[in-house]
Amino acid sequence: MAKRAPEPEKRPGFFSQIKSLFRFTREAYPWLPWVQIAILIAGILIGLIVGYLIPPLQWWTLLLWGITGLMAGVLGAMFLMTRLSTSAMYTKIDGMPGATGHVISTSLGRRWQASDTPVGINPKTQEAVYRAVGRGGIVVIGEGTRGRLTRLINEERSKAQRVANGVPVTVLYVGHGDDEVTIADLAKTIKKIPKAIDKATMAAVIRRIESVSQSLSSLPIPKGIDPTKVRAQRPR
Repeated sequence: MAKRAPEPEKRPGFFSQIKSLFRFTREAYPWLPWVQIAILIAGILIGLIVGYLIPPLQWWTLLLWGITGLMAGVLGAMFLMTRLSTSAMYTKIDGMPGATGHVISTSLGRRWQASDTPVGINPKTQEAVYRAVGRGGIVVIGEGTRGRLTRLINEERSKAQRVANGVPVTVLYVGHGDDEVTIADLAKTIKKIPKAIDKATMAAVIRRIESVSQSLSSLPIPKGIDPTKVRAQRPR
């Protein structure tokens, strides 16, 4: 008897995602529900005031403006929760091995290309080096103890300079020390790098680097960060 094909995994619905996001954010910010309620009430009051001030004054205009204010309050409460959930996520993954890969692979946008897989790694200590390529050139990011990253950083920087001669290479270290970038500011810092190459050059650099990159499939990837467990999925 033929085996049945496995049923496709069901994705959580919109309200389920909202609920998960709310719970995750409330763990970091217990005052979130009270602020959201205040935003909703403020939205309704503003709507009623606007409806009262705009003639002619009718009960149904007050109702419509009250509903409009409520919807604006809902949007404001959702926006606040989304912003706070991002901050909570960064706090949660700060210091975790693999956090850098998660951030650069999900938060840089279309102008940069990066992977959550490190391009260099020390299997014993889990120090890792990641790479991003974009209009600002090549960015090499070190994750771990800075002193033990020197060899990995130098190797990746030399490889980038060799295959992409003339393209600027920026080195960043993730951490909280001097001249280091916190995980919360990593994506913002990379995006602020001035444009140095055009799209055609960027594509050529990506092809060259990928052609000489060594496969890391046999090396253990840093464990400890699972984005699906760290933060709730955002509503689509």
